[in-house]
Amino acid sequence: MTFDINGKTFSEAPRAGQCLRTFLRELGHFGVKKGCDAGDCGACTVLLDGEPVHSCLIPAFRAEGHAVTTIEGFAPDGGTHPLQQAFLDAQGFQCGFCTAGMILTCASLNQAQRQDLGTSLKGNICRCTGYGSIKDALDGKSNIEDAGAGTAFGRSLPAPAGPLVVRGAAPYTFDTKIEGLLHVKLLRSPHPHAKIVSIDTSAALAVPGVHAVLTHEDSPKLLFSTARHEKDWMDPEDTRVLDDVVRFIGQKVAAVVAETEAAAEEGCRRLKVDYELLPAVFDPAEAIAPGAPALHGDKTVEHRITDPARNLVAETHGQYGDVAKGLAEAAVTYEGTFTTQRVQHAALETHGGLAWIDANGILNVRSSTQVPYLTRRGLSQIFDLPPDRIRVFCERVGGGFGGKQEMFVEDVLALAALKTGRPVKLEFTREEQFISTSTRHPMRVKVKAGADKDGKLTALQIDVLSNTGAYGNHAGPVLFHAVAESLSVYNCPNKKVDAVVAYTNTLPAGAFRGYGLPQSLFAVEAAIDELARQLGINPFDFRRRNVVKPGDPMLSPPPSEYHDVLYGSYGLDQCLDLVERAMAEEAPRHGLSAEWLVGDGMALTMIDTVPPAGHLSDSKIALREDGGFELTVGTAEFGNGTSTVHRQIAASALATTVDRIVLKQSDTANGGHDTGAYGSAGIFVAGRATQHAAENLAAAIKAFAAEATEVDADSCLLDHETVVCGKQRLSFADLAKAAKARGSTLEASGSAHGTPRSVAFNVQGFRVAVNKGTGEVRILKSVQAADAGRVANPMQCRGQVEGGVAQSLGAALYEELVIDDGGRVINPKFRDYHLPSYADVPRTEVFFAETSDAVGPMGAKSMSESPYNPVAAALGNAIANATGIRFAAVPFKPDRLFPALHEKYGDG
Repeated sequence: MTFDINGKTFSEAPRAGQCLRTFLRELGHFGVKKGCDAGDCGACTVLLDGEPVHSCLIPAFRAEGHAVTTIEGFAPDGGTHPLQQAFLDAQGFQCGFCTAGMILTCASLNQAQRQDLGTSLKGNICRCTGYGSIKDALDGKSNIEDAGAGTAFGRSLPAPAGPLVVRGAAPYTFDTKIEGLLHVKLLRSPHPHAKIVSIDTSAALAVPGVHAVLTHEDSPKLLFSTARHEKDWMDPEDTRVLDDVVRFIGQKVAAVVAETEAAAEEGCRRLKVDYELLPAVFDPAEAIAPGAPALHGDKTVEHRITDPARNLVAETHGQYGDVAKGLAEAAVTYEGTFTTQRVQHAALETHGGLAWIDANGILNVRSSTQVPYLTRRGLSQIFDLPPDRIRVFCERVGGGFGGKQEMFVEDVLALAALKTGRPVKLEFTREEQFISTSTRHPMRVKVKAGADKDGKLTALQIDVLSNTGAYGNHAGPVLFHAVAESLSVYNCPNKKVDAVVAYTNTLPAGAFRGYGLPQSLFAVEAAIDELARQLGINPFDFRRRNVVKPGDPMLSPPPSEYHDVLYGSYGLDQCLDLVERAMAEEAPRHGLSAEWLVGDGMALTMIDTVPPAGHLSDSKIALREDGGFELTVGTAEFGNGTSTVHRQIAASALATTVDRIVLKQSDTANGGHDTGAYGSAGIFVAGRATQHAAENLAAAIKAFAAEATEVDADSCLLDHETVVCGKQRLSFADLAKAAKARGSTLEASGSAHGTPRSVAFNVQGFRVAVNKGTGEVRILKSVQAADAGRVANPMQCRGQVEGGVAQSLGAALYEELVIDDGGRVINPKFRDYHLPSYADVPRTEVFFAETSDAVGPMGAKSMSESPYNPVAAALGNAIANATGIRFAAVPFKPDRLFPALHEKYGDG
């Protein structure tokens, strides 16, 4: 058989049953991505005779006799196609995992199809951007700026990896070839709770190509948490690499290591496991009730579980003032119970990695992670290896959203590599991603609130029950965060918190964008709106009367042991004004009939810019011989934009341009330490480390130049890639050569420790139309204002806001990971889960407050999580304003809104 791929002929024959996607990747066309295995996401799109197809659905043999074009062959002679350039000019990507497929689909559209992008792009999913910048690319809009030497910070500069991303050449986790690679597949539990009595591996080991079967008998016995935090005490020790007790359907039971994925899968099918079934509990309220089966009854409080016998992972309780008295004295009160569902991160690159032992005996792990340094620490502890015998690194990561602040695959990879001595690969399928990783914590939040006749809060109380699933990764920190800023943003003399998080025999929850705040804000912001409505006060004005202002204490009970959160800058007042003005403008209604009820809603959020208890980051930078710089940081790039901003910070401090900064990142072999890109800390903490390093190098360069010119260092200044010392001007390149001649290198380092912290603010507004006959919700207007301090990269920050709103709208309107009464995930595919597509997402108007933070790098604040947080709350308030009905559960699916609408409005 012969195949025409990108104008070249290939004679390799595909395996029986092989799809075109895997065939192309085996031939080295890594721009063809794996995202869903089912033709749902479009990451694998190629052109077949000029028409876009999902290559995961095409049997490879059917491509014979047809011209196949991948992104690598899209432009002639390795150049840049005009559409690739358009995506560069608009920066129509973030993590970039979907970009190759998106470009090839867009390239095939005719003018008529471009007029209906909602239909034309329904087969291509982007989880990051919110699609706004993709539309800009198709419209030929440029969003990027230039910046002269020393002026990069604050400009809309493009991502350094952009040219590689649009050509499909940016390396992700599996975009490499390794000789002698073995494949790992996992057998997973069919039971929600069971003890493994025995595993017969003989039939599996008899499968040709199977090298090893790993079970709990091969696994280290050390207990740990898959959650990765700088401080281990934040999470319970309740997990083993492979356990002899399974606690949810989908938990890994055994690993088969084989020459091919097919052999490994066959090995899994031939394993014979004898289970002793144990009683299971799926509801968190039932789980903490007397007599419930204990999931982790074999553990104690020393494993950092509050009460294992009661399935109580963590709890917090406290009160300021007297809430009962505050409610009794209020002119108006509100009480309600709100529920939020499980949501999957749905990063297009699934969890996975590669591991091998190199010639020096170093265990190397290349994985899709947000936290390489903390993963190395975990592997060191589990396998009792010195940290310097382990290297963990990541290439570009195809989306994270908190889901990759975990160690779901690296432990198995390490075990397999150490046992076999061979390089190994483990890549989750999309179904495995749904049934075995983590989700957002589903919560039930009860809220009580009161206000006096002047609209001042007199009482604010929440009672939270969170479901962490079978394991407690992130259970406590998410719970504590949920009840923190959601209350502390408001002045109120009487506040009360009661919150618990419970184990159940369900898929574990974990870190997710917002980290608990979206769930609690859904309830708190509804209560604030209801009080304003009862008093006849504009919801913006009601909040202005009650939000904290500089000088006010930010309080949420019980008292915190951390007192390092400052008002580094304050732009909440501006955000309220910006959204209120924008919402006053009329939005197109596109001929809505009388069946549609129209209303406005808003909500606000405050977020601490760094998690508590420390977040560490090291940076180092050196002057190269050509006068450029090499910057080394620990943070990973997964669409969060840190790679761009690190270079902007360094270039601004060193009077150079970003193209003169070579960036090395996210590799423990580079030395130093970095807690990781999570908790909104990728820029706020790591950026400060880079600023310190660059400023230290600037001082070293000036001192060296001063010595060379025999002038005082204080009289030297950096200017356009030179040092001016009096009347003399020395180029960076000359200084580098002079330093080399002395046997030295001009270099410096910097560190940041995550304290003090600041606060960031976001305000979201919606105008919606609700069809009283069907329950359909349409968004007529979406506005968000953000206090991001001095905005490091306006284009990039706007993209974070647009993407955060889009992702949160998915969770508010239709995304829901559904678990049946027996604990089984019943919709483990994109097509049954409903990710937002182009047609689902409105363009959000984005405004920035004009502030400069005294704590953040060059005045910047974090803006990765917080755009997500107020969306569901604002949408709920808008729907209530339109319909007169308070819907207290998300998602706001039409079939769930319809009964109450029908009861109130009848048949219209």
